[in-house]
Amino acid sequence: MANALFSPGREGFLLGEIDYDTAVIKVALVRSYTFSASHKFVSDVTGASGVLHATSAALASKTGTSGTADAADITFTAPAANASGHSLLYFQSSAVTGGADVAASAQRLIAWVDTGTGLPVTPNGADINVVFNASGLFTL
Repeated sequence: MANALFSPGREGFLLGEIDYDTAVIKVALVRSYTFSASHKFVSDVTGASGVLHATSAALASKTGTSGTADAADITFTAPAANASGHSLLYFQSSAVTGGADVAASAQRLIAWVDTGTGLPVTPNGADINVVFNASGLFTL
């Protein structure tokens, strides 16, 4: 599978159920997941045998210019060594108004990234620095 947006994620942006600027957006390292465009929540990924290995802090310096989302680069701090084949999962971890993380069954999926420089990645116990593409994270 190549990088893609989740269909319910696109719908969430259109209906105001995902707010990129206000809500808490995070990225997870995920392995053993087969992408399905119809998945809506993080629990759909974990229910489909996907394993969330590490989760980033909230994305900082978020922008949305000309329909393209961007943010400051992130670091996964010393995730434990694990099997190969980890990709990136972007999701809204909070309610649309921000605040604390909600249950995985309410965390809205946005994008799946499994192709790019350094992907898939194999955690080895060292920090994993994710440098986002200069052209942005994704475009709606």
